Amino acid sequence: MEYNVLVTPRSFAQWDRQPLDYLEQAGCRVERNPRRRPYTEEELIAAIGEADGLLVGIDPVTEKVMAAAPRLKVISKYGAGVDNIDLEAATRRGIVVTYTPGANSEAVADLTFGLMLAAGRLIVNAHCSVREGNWDRFLGVDLYGRTLGIVGTGKIGRAVARRARGFDMKVLAFTRNPDYEWAKSCGVTYTDLDNLLRESDFVSVHMALTPQTRNLINAQKLALMKPTSVIVNTARGGIIDEEALADALEKGIIFGAALDVYTEEPVKNERLLKLDRLVTTPHIAAYSRGALNQMGMEAADNLLRVLRQEKPEPANLVNPEVFS
Repeated sequence: MEYNVLVTPRSFAQWDRQPLDYLEQAGCRVERNPRRRPYTEEELIAAIGEADGLLVGIDPVTEKVMAAAPRLKVISKYGAGVDNIDLEAATRRGIVVTYTPGANSEAVADLTFGLMLAAGRLIVNAHCSVREGNWDRFLGVDLYGRTLGIVGTGKIGRAVARRARGFDMKVLAFTRNPDYEWAKSCGVTYTDLDNLLRESDFVSVHMALTPQTRNLINAQKLALMKPTSVIVNTARGGIIDEEALADALEKGIIFGAALDVYTEEPVKNERLLKLDRLVTTPHIAAYSRGALNQMGMEAADNLLRVLRQEKPEPANLVNPEVFS
Protein backbone atom coordinates (compact mmCIF):
# COMPACT_ATOMS: atom_id res chain seq x y z
CA MET A 1 0.00 0.00 0.00
CA GLU A 2 1.21 3.51 -0.79
CA TYR A 3 1.07 6.46 1.59
CA ASN A 4 1.63 10.18 1.13
CA VAL A 5 3.99 11.52 3.76
CA LEU A 6 4.96 15.16 4.29
CA VAL A 7 8.36 15.60 5.98
CA THR A 8 9.10 19.09 7.28
CA PRO A 9 12.41 18.91 9.26
CA ARG A 10 15.34 19.90 7.05
CA SER A 11 17.77 17.70 8.97
CA PHE A 12 15.73 14.52 8.45
CA ALA A 13 17.99 12.10 6.52
CA GLN A 14 20.28 15.02 5.67
CA TRP A 15 23.54 13.21 6.46
CA ASP A 16 22.35 9.60 6.31
CA ARG A 17 19.59 8.44 3.93
CA GLN A 18 18.63 5.49 6.11
CA PRO A 19 15.43 7.03 7.58
CA LEU A 20 14.29 8.27 4.16
CA ASP A 21 15.05 4.91 2.53
CA TYR A 22 13.07 3.24 5.31
CA LEU A 23 9.97 5.29 4.45
CA GLU A 24 10.32 4.89 0.69
CA GLN A 25 10.90 1.14 0.89
CA ALA A 26 7.70 0.88 2.93
CA GLY A 27 5.73 2.45 0.07
CA CYS A 28 5.71 6.10 1.11
CA ARG A 29 5.69 8.93 -1.39
CA VAL A 30 7.69 11.51 0.52
CA GLU A 31 7.34 15.25 0.02
CA ARG A 32 10.05 17.39 1.60
CA ASN A 33 10.01 20.96 2.87
CA PRO A 34 11.86 22.95 0.15
CA ARG A 35 12.49 25.94 2.42
CA ARG A 36 15.50 26.64 4.60
CA ARG A 37 13.21 27.19 7.58
CA PRO A 38 10.10 25.64 9.13
CA TYR A 39 6.73 26.11 7.48
CA THR A 40 4.39 28.84 8.66
CA GLU A 41 0.84 27.78 9.45
CA GLU A 42 -0.38 29.02 6.08
CA GLU A 43 2.40 27.23 4.18
CA LEU A 44 1.73 23.99 6.02
CA ILE A 45 -1.99 24.25 5.24
CA ALA A 46 -1.10 24.59 1.55
CA ALA A 47 1.27 21.61 1.60
CA ILE A 48 -0.54 19.03 3.72
CA GLY A 49 -3.77 18.42 1.79
CA GLU A 50 -3.04 14.90 0.48
CA ALA A 51 -0.90 13.67 3.37
CA ASP A 52 -1.65 10.43 5.19
CA GLY A 53 1.21 11.08 7.58
CA LEU A 54 3.09 14.14 8.79
CA LEU A 55 6.66 13.83 10.08
CA VAL A 56 7.17 17.20 11.71
CA GLY A 57 9.78 19.33 13.45
CA ILE A 58 8.89 22.65 15.09
CA ASP A 59 6.35 23.73 12.45
CA PRO A 60 2.96 24.85 13.89
CA VAL A 61 0.50 21.94 13.62
CA THR A 62 -2.71 23.74 14.51
CA GLU A 63 -6.32 22.68 14.21
CA LYS A 64 -6.50 24.65 10.94
CA VAL A 65 -3.60 22.60 9.59
CA MET A 66 -5.31 19.35 10.54
CA ALA A 67 -8.59 20.51 9.04
CA ALA A 68 -6.78 20.96 5.73
CA ALA A 69 -5.65 17.31 5.77
CA PRO A 70 -8.71 15.04 5.66
CA ARG A 71 -6.57 11.92 5.13
CA LEU A 72 -4.14 12.62 7.99
CA LYS A 73 -3.81 9.67 10.36
CA VAL A 74 -0.57 10.33 12.22
CA ILE A 75 1.63 13.23 13.30
CA SER A 76 5.10 11.89 14.05
CA LYS A 77 7.20 14.43 15.94
CA TYR A 78 10.88 14.39 15.05
CA GLY A 79 12.00 15.22 18.57
CA ALA A 80 10.60 15.27 22.09
CA GLY A 81 8.81 18.61 22.51
CA VAL A 82 5.21 18.62 21.29
CA ASP A 83 4.25 22.18 22.26
CA ASN A 84 3.90 23.07 18.55
CA ILE A 85 1.12 20.47 18.08
CA ASP A 86 -2.51 21.02 19.11
CA LEU A 87 -2.90 17.71 20.93
CA GLU A 88 -6.56 18.19 21.83
CA ALA A 89 -7.45 18.86 18.22
CA ALA A 90 -5.48 15.83 17.06
CA THR A 91 -7.23 13.54 19.53
CA ARG A 92 -10.67 14.89 18.60
CA ARG A 93 -9.91 14.15 14.97
CA GLY A 94 -8.61 10.66 15.70
CA ILE A 95 -5.05 11.54 14.69
CA VAL A 96 -2.32 9.66 16.51
CA VAL A 97 0.56 11.79 17.78
CA THR A 98 3.94 10.20 18.44
CA TYR A 99 7.35 11.52 19.43
CA THR A 100 10.92 10.36 20.00
CA PRO A 101 11.79 10.96 23.67
CA GLY A 102 15.32 9.95 24.49
CA ALA A 103 16.58 9.70 20.93
CA ASN A 104 18.60 12.87 21.31
CA SER A 105 19.09 12.91 25.09
CA GLU A 106 22.83 12.33 25.09
CA ALA A 107 23.47 14.89 22.35
CA VAL A 108 21.45 17.54 24.20
CA ALA A 109 23.25 16.74 27.45
CA ASP A 110 26.61 17.09 25.68
CA LEU A 111 25.75 20.54 24.36
CA THR A 112 24.37 21.55 27.75
CA PHE A 113 27.75 20.95 29.35
CA GLY A 114 29.48 22.68 26.47
CA LEU A 115 27.29 25.74 27.02
CA MET A 116 27.95 25.71 30.76
CA LEU A 117 31.68 25.76 30.12
CA ALA A 118 31.39 28.36 27.37
CA ALA A 119 29.31 30.74 29.50
CA GLY A 120 31.17 30.12 32.73
CA ARG A 121 34.68 30.45 31.29
CA LEU A 122 33.79 33.16 28.74
CA ILE A 123 35.15 30.99 25.94
CA VAL A 124 33.24 32.77 23.16
CA ASN A 125 34.36 36.19 24.40
CA ALA A 126 37.98 35.04 24.49
CA HIS A 127 37.73 33.45 21.04
CA CYS A 128 36.35 36.64 19.49
CA SER A 129 38.96 38.76 21.25
CA VAL A 130 41.86 36.72 19.90
CA ARG A 131 40.35 36.82 16.39
CA GLU A 132 40.32 40.62 16.70
CA GLY A 133 44.07 40.66 17.44
CA ASN A 134 43.84 41.10 21.20
CA TRP A 135 45.48 39.11 23.99
CA ASP A 136 43.22 39.88 26.94
CA ARG A 137 42.54 37.76 30.01
CA PHE A 138 38.98 36.63 30.79
CA LEU A 139 38.16 35.76 34.38
CA GLY A 140 35.50 33.07 34.46
CA VAL A 141 33.82 30.98 37.15
CA ASP A 142 34.64 27.40 38.10
CA LEU A 143 32.54 24.40 37.15
CA TYR A 144 34.44 21.59 38.82
CA GLY A 145 33.28 20.86 42.35
CA ARG A 146 30.44 23.38 42.25
CA THR A 147 26.68 22.92 42.63
CA LEU A 148 24.50 22.16 39.61
CA GLY A 149 20.75 22.69 39.71
CA ILE A 150 18.73 20.67 37.19
CA VAL A 151 15.21 21.91 36.50
CA GLY A 152 13.40 18.87 35.13
CA THR A 153 14.66 15.30 35.51
CA GLY A 154 13.42 13.55 32.42
CA LYS A 155 15.84 11.66 30.21
CA ILE A 156 17.88 14.73 29.31
CA GLY A 157 18.04 16.07 32.85
CA ARG A 158 19.25 12.67 34.05
CA ALA A 159 21.87 12.53 31.30
CA VAL A 160 23.16 15.92 32.47
CA ALA A 161 23.26 14.64 36.05
CA ARG A 162 25.42 11.70 34.93
CA ARG A 163 27.90 14.07 33.30
CA ALA A 164 28.06 16.16 36.45
CA ARG A 165 29.69 13.23 38.25
CA GLY A 166 32.79 13.67 36.12
CA PHE A 167 33.04 17.25 37.38
CA ASP A 168 32.52 16.16 40.99
CA MET A 169 29.49 18.44 41.24
CA LYS A 170 26.83 18.46 43.91
CA VAL A 171 23.52 18.06 42.06
CA LEU A 172 20.21 19.53 43.14
CA ALA A 173 17.03 18.90 41.17
CA PHE A 174 13.51 20.22 40.88
CA THR A 175 10.62 18.54 39.07
CA ARG A 176 6.89 18.21 39.51
CA ASN A 177 7.10 14.42 39.78
CA PRO A 178 10.24 13.49 41.77
CA ASP A 179 11.77 10.04 41.35
CA TYR A 180 13.42 9.59 44.73
CA GLU A 181 14.74 6.12 43.93
CA TRP A 182 16.64 7.45 40.91
CA ALA A 183 17.86 10.46 42.88
CA LYS A 184 19.21 8.29 45.67
CA SER A 185 21.02 5.99 43.24
CA CYS A 186 22.66 8.98 41.51
CA GLY A 187 23.43 11.12 44.53
CA VAL A 188 20.94 13.80 43.48
CA THR A 189 18.95 15.81 46.01
CA TYR A 190 15.45 17.01 45.16
CA THR A 191 14.48 20.42 46.48
CA ASP A 192 12.07 23.23 45.69
CA LEU A 193 12.80 25.60 42.82
CA ASP A 194 13.59 28.63 44.98
CA ASN A 195 16.17 26.76 47.04
CA LEU A 196 17.71 25.26 43.89
CA LEU A 197 18.17 28.72 42.40
CA ARG A 198 19.66 30.11 45.61
CA GLU A 199 22.13 27.28 46.10
CA SER A 200 23.25 26.47 42.56
CA ASP A 201 26.30 27.80 40.77
CA PHE A 202 24.97 26.50 37.46
CA VAL A 203 21.31 25.98 36.57
CA SER A 204 20.23 23.86 33.60
CA VAL A 205 16.63 23.83 32.33
CA HIS A 206 15.13 20.58 30.98
CA MET A 207 11.35 20.95 31.25
CA ALA A 208 8.67 20.85 28.59
CA LEU A 209 6.99 24.14 27.73
CA THR A 210 3.44 24.14 29.11
CA PRO A 211 1.13 26.86 30.42
CA GLN A 212 2.49 26.02 33.87
CA THR A 213 6.16 26.32 32.90
CA ARG A 214 5.93 29.39 30.64
CA ASN A 215 8.09 32.12 32.23
CA LEU A 216 8.79 29.75 35.12
CA ILE A 217 12.17 31.45 35.50
CA ASN A 218 11.10 35.09 35.79
CA ALA A 219 12.62 38.21 37.33
CA GLN A 220 11.71 37.12 40.85
CA LYS A 221 13.34 33.73 40.37
CA LEU A 222 16.49 35.14 38.72
CA ALA A 223 16.90 37.52 41.66
CA LEU A 224 17.36 34.48 43.92
CA MET A 225 20.48 33.35 42.06
CA LYS A 226 24.09 34.04 42.99
CA PRO A 227 25.90 36.89 41.21
CA THR A 228 28.48 34.29 40.12
CA SER A 229 25.89 31.85 38.73
CA VAL A 230 25.17 30.74 35.17
CA ILE A 231 21.85 29.57 33.72
CA VAL A 232 21.49 27.42 30.59
CA ASN A 233 18.36 26.55 28.61
CA THR A 234 18.42 23.76 26.02
CA ALA A 235 14.77 22.81 26.56
CA ARG A 236 12.25 25.27 25.12
CA GLY A 237 12.13 29.01 24.67
CA GLY A 238 9.57 30.65 26.92
CA ILE A 239 10.51 28.79 30.10
CA ILE A 240 12.95 31.60 30.93
CA ASP A 241 11.49 35.11 30.64
CA GLU A 242 13.88 36.59 28.06
CA GLU A 243 13.40 40.22 29.10
CA ALA A 244 13.96 39.32 32.75
CA LEU A 245 17.10 37.42 31.75
CA ALA A 246 18.41 40.42 29.82
CA ASP A 247 17.79 42.61 32.88
CA ALA A 248 19.61 40.14 35.13
CA LEU A 249 22.65 40.03 32.85
CA GLU A 250 22.79 43.79 32.33
CA LYS A 251 22.54 44.47 36.06
CA GLY A 252 25.00 41.76 37.10
CA ILE A 253 22.38 39.81 39.05
CA ILE A 254 23.87 36.64 37.51
CA PHE A 255 27.26 36.06 35.89
CA GLY A 256 26.21 34.55 32.59
CA ALA A 257 23.73 32.55 30.56
CA ALA A 258 23.50 30.36 27.48
CA LEU A 259 20.46 29.77 25.31
CA ASP A 260 19.90 27.24 22.56
CA VAL A 261 16.15 27.95 22.43
CA TYR A 262 14.12 31.14 22.25
CA THR A 263 10.58 32.45 22.50
CA GLU A 264 10.76 33.30 18.80
CA GLU A 265 12.92 31.28 16.40
CA PRO A 266 14.96 32.36 14.55
CA VAL A 267 15.70 34.72 17.43
CA LYS A 268 14.83 38.34 16.67
CA ASN A 269 15.30 39.81 20.16
CA GLU A 270 18.08 42.31 19.46
CA ARG A 271 18.49 43.02 23.14
CA LEU A 272 19.46 39.41 23.80
CA LEU A 273 21.87 39.30 20.89
CA LYS A 274 23.80 42.31 22.18
CA LEU A 275 24.51 40.86 25.64
CA ASP A 276 28.20 40.12 26.25
CA ARG A 277 27.52 37.50 28.91
CA LEU A 278 25.04 35.49 26.86
CA VAL A 279 26.16 32.57 24.68
CA THR A 280 23.69 31.83 21.90
CA THR A 281 23.31 28.81 19.60
CA PRO A 282 20.58 28.24 16.95
CA HIS A 283 18.57 25.36 18.51
CA ILE A 284 21.26 22.79 17.73
CA ALA A 285 21.32 20.71 20.92
CA ALA A 286 20.01 17.63 19.10
CA TYR A 287 22.17 18.21 16.03
CA SER A 288 24.74 15.46 16.18
CA ARG A 289 24.96 12.89 13.41
CA GLY A 290 24.18 9.99 15.70
CA ALA A 291 21.25 11.68 17.41
CA LEU A 292 19.65 12.86 14.18
CA ASN A 293 19.87 9.43 12.57
CA GLN A 294 18.37 7.72 15.61
CA MET A 295 15.66 10.36 15.89
CA GLY A 296 14.88 10.00 12.17
CA MET A 297 14.59 6.22 12.35
CA GLU A 298 12.34 6.37 15.43
CA ALA A 299 10.12 9.06 13.90
CA ALA A 300 9.82 7.08 10.66
CA ASP A 301 9.04 3.86 12.52
CA ASN A 302 6.39 5.59 14.67
CA LEU A 303 4.73 6.96 11.54
CA LEU A 304 4.77 3.66 9.68
CA ARG A 305 3.32 1.73 12.60
CA VAL A 306 0.25 3.97 12.65
CA LEU A 307 -0.19 3.92 8.88
CA ARG A 308 -0.08 0.12 9.04
CA GLN A 309 -2.79 0.24 11.75
CA GLU A 310 -0.37 -0.90 14.43
CA LYS A 311 0.08 0.74 17.81
CA PRO A 312 3.33 2.62 18.38
CA GLU A 313 5.52 1.73 21.32
CA PRO A 314 3.79 3.08 24.47
CA ALA A 315 6.80 5.23 25.35
CA ASN A 316 6.52 6.98 21.97
CA LEU A 317 2.76 7.62 22.06
CA VAL A 318 1.72 11.12 23.10
CA ASN A 319 -2.08 10.78 23.06
CA PRO A 320 -2.99 7.17 23.95
CA GLU A 321 -6.58 8.27 24.57
CA VAL A 322 -7.02 8.52 20.79
CA PHE A 323 -7.38 4.73 20.69
CA SER A 324 -10.37 4.79 23.03
